Amino acid sequence: MEKRIPTTVKILFVCASLVIILAGVKAASGIVVPFLLSIFIAMACHPIINWATRYKVPKGISILLVILFIIVFGFMFAGLVGQSMNEFSQKMPEYKVQLTKEFTWLLTQLQNFNIEIDSEQLLSYLDPAMAMNVATNLLSSLSGVLGNFLLILLTVIFMLFEADTVPKKVHIALDDPTMRLAQVDKVLASVKNYLVIKTVVSLWTGLLAGSMLWLLGVDHFVLWGVLAFLFNYVPNIGSAIAAIPAVLLAFIQLGSATAGIVGTGYIVINTVMGNIVEPRYMGKGLGLSTLVVFLSLIFWGWLLGTVGMLLSVPLTMIVKIILESNTDTRWIAMLLAGGDINADELPTRQEAEQLAAPKQK
Repeated sequence: MEKRIPTTVKILFVCASLVIILAGVKAASGIVVPFLLSIFIAMACHPIINWATRYKVPKGISILLVILFIIVFGFMFAGLVGQSMNEFSQKMPEYKVQLTKEFTWLLTQLQNFNIEIDSEQLLSYLDPAMAMNVATNLLSSLSGVLGNFLLILLTVIFMLFEADTVPKKVHIALDDPTMRLAQVDKVLASVKNYLVIKTVVSLWTGLLAGSMLWLLGVDHFVLWGVLAFLFNYVPNIGSAIAAIPAVLLAFIQLGSATAGIVGTGYIVINTVMGNIVEPRYMGKGLGLSTLVVFLSLIFWGWLLGTVGMLLSVPLTMIVKIILESNTDTRWIAMLLAGGDINADELPTRQEAEQLAAPKQK
């Protein structure tokens, strides 16, 4: 007769295992982060390969064209961003001094409306110039990851060649050659759909933001457009982070009126793209609650840095897939889901047990 392991021991064992795994991932983040970037870049490019294949374009040629586009775009992108960041870094001391002066002037104007604030004490706790550093530091850390460009590019090439066979291999490895894991396939397709749509929406967000700043005459508009593109991937707070340095620079360079126009423009762009365009093509999304999305942003950002913040939603969705396929962790997947979750969309306990049970040879 088998001895039953107490539930408390199981929980402690699982928690200890998670701590060890997370510590290992964090220690190996230099390898894990480029690998994750390669996976998601390949997932975003794979629909283009499929589209070309439908028009009788050989797979090798379509992959070659996609890779050439990535290389050309990557070098142009790196050149423009690098030049803008260098110019911005050279002027940063001047911007900091001017921003502090403008902030002090703003506090003085508030005092005229009987809003008494001790400017010296406030500036000792809140340095407005620090906000100028936050976005550029995040960009710099992302540039450090992209220093492994050749490794990422080669990994993406091999993944694109293997993309069609990977799902079959996974199902066979899981002893499911008949591919009855429909729930997993469905959600994986949703993750791919999310990446493609999010990339297109983020690209348009960056183009609109950069064009607006160019028309208004704000310096380094290319840098702020790129920032808007990248941080549109970051849920909830990404758009706000991208807008702060551009608004502050407009305030320094062109005055409070132009800064107000820039802030309003960012609000309009993000409202239209994030609340109208994106939901229209993404449908109900990926079924994660808003709180879970925000907490996943913090968690993956701590574990993997800036790239973890950019990929927090798809990474959380993959975790949710794994939890849904096991009867013991299905309740956690329910907690991660959004408020409008339909329990019928998740496998029943009996179905999950059938999926988890070994197949008869």
